[in-house]
Amino acid sequence: MTSTSHRHHPAEIPAATDRAPAPQPRPRQSLRSRLAPHAHRYTRISPAVLRVCIGLVFCWFGVLKLFPGASAAEGFATGAMTELTLGFIPAPVCLLLLAALETGIGLALLTGFLLRWALAAFFLHMAGVFLSLLVLPDAAWHTAAVPTLEGQYVIKNIVLVAACLHIAADELTP
Repeated sequence: MTSTSHRHHPAEIPAATDRAPAPQPRPRQSLRSRLAPHAHRYTRISPAVLRVCIGLVFCWFGVLKLFPGASAAEGFATGAMTELTLGFIPAPVCLLLLAALETGIGLALLTGFLLRWALAAFFLHMAGVFLSLLVLPDAAWHTAAVPTLEGQYVIKNIVLVAACLHIAADELTP
């Protein structure tokens, strides 16, 4: 008796139609689209990153003012503060007050404790810092648009102001 069934050789088996198609190469993503998720995550933590970084700088520069001669800005800062207080506060006391103020602002920024008070103190401090360009013009400017090294030291603080505006906006936004 012969069988009517037909056996196929394995090489002759027809291809299964339920197999997944071969993977196609993915289109290349732009660098922007690959970085977007990371940028989105950073956007959420950027105020904290700025707060800690500025806090470290303020602590560092504030502590330096506790050691006479350690801060490059010591003479300029005490001279400006002495001028702004009309000479009522002697330079050594000005230096200690600046050291305490900057260190306190720095610690508050680092920890987030009393942050709103620290931000208010920061902006008042920056007002005094920028006023130094006016009260010590000979020390701050070579000519009208050419600052001295001390003047440049003051002017770069505009970046810190912008960063603290971002921190303040984040702090005040519900």
